[in-house]
Amino acid sequence: MIDQISSILNDAYLGEKYQIATIISEIERNDNYNFRFALFEELNKRGTDSTALSIGMTGTPGAGKSSLLGEICKIFLELAPNKKMAIVAIDPSSNISGGSILGDRTRVTLPRRDNRIFFRSQPSQLELGGLNPYTYHVIRFLRYIFDYVFIETVGIGQNEISVSLISDLSFLVMQPLGGHQVQFMKSGIMEVPDAFIINKCDEESLANSSFHMLESTLTFLKDILPDQTLPPIFKTSVVKHIGTKELLEYILAFHKKKDRTLEARLQLEKWIESEYGNWGKRILAESRMRGKLARYTQKNELEMNLSYEFLEKEALEKIKSHLK
Repeated sequence: MIDQISSILNDAYLGEKYQIATIISEIERNDNYNFRFALFEELNKRGTDSTALSIGMTGTPGAGKSSLLGEICKIFLELAPNKKMAIVAIDPSSNISGGSILGDRTRVTLPRRDNRIFFRSQPSQLELGGLNPYTYHVIRFLRYIFDYVFIETVGIGQNEISVSLISDLSFLVMQPLGGHQVQFMKSGIMEVPDAFIINKCDEESLANSSFHMLESTLTFLKDILPDQTLPPIFKTSVVKHIGTKELLEYILAFHKKKDRTLEARLQLEKWIESEYGNWGKRILAESRMRGKLARYTQKNELEMNLSYEFLEKEALEKIKSHLK
C-alpha cells in the first residue's frame, strides 16, 4: 500500500471518493504508523494544509447535527462553487457488542457524482470526548484534500471538549428549551465553543425564548469567555430552511486558524495518556520531547507536519526504555 501512495493521492486530490476512503481505512488500522509516516511525507511534498478550515459540530443527542450538516451541504454547492468540503461523522459504539449503526449518513443526502463533497462515518469505539481514536489523523489528511472539513461528534454531555482541540471553529448545537440558565452555567462545555447554534427553531416563540435565555447566560459568563466577547448565536431550522445560509456564510468568511503545532502536541499527550496513563505523560514531560515540539513553527510546514510521527516514535522509545 505504501508503494501506491503517490498514485492514489493523485486521484484523491481530484476528489475521487474511493481512493480517499481507501487512505482513511489504512489510517484507521491499529498498525498504521509506517503508512501514516509515508502518507504525510508525500502530502508535505505536494503542498500544505494551512489553508483548510476544520469546523467542529458538537451537541446533545437529538439536537439535529446531522440534518443541519445535510442542509449545509446543499447550500455549500451553491455558495462555494470552487470549494470542496468533507464531513467526518462520529457515531456511538455499543457498550455491549462494540458495534455501531453509523446512522448519521441516513440524514445527509449528497449528490451522487459530485466530487466536491465527501462523507465518512466513524464509530466512537467507546472513546470519551465525542471522537474516535483515529479522528485526528483522518482530519489531518482531509485538510490537504478539502477546503473545509466538518467534524460531527457523537451526542455529548456537559464537559466533552475534544472536538474543539482539532477544530479551527467549533459550534455547540442545541435545541429550543434544552435547559435552564443554571444548567447552561454549570456546563463546562459552554466555555469552549466559538459560536452557538439553536437548531430545530420550527416554532418561533420557543426559539426566541431559548435565544434570549442563552444570550443572558453568556452575558453573565462573559468575563471567563475568550476575549471576553459574546460568541455568535445562530437560529436554524432545517424544516423551514431558516438560518442555515447565514450560518454557512459565517463559516465561509471565517479565516482564523489555530496553531497546528499546539494541536499536535495536545493530541500526542492525549494518545500517550490513553495508552500509558499518567505514568506515560510523566515520562513524556520529563523528556525533552515537549520542548522539541514547541520549537516547530508554522513557518516550516514540512518539518511541523512530520513532527507528530517523529515525536510519536521518540516518545515510544523513551517510554520503552523505562520499562526495561
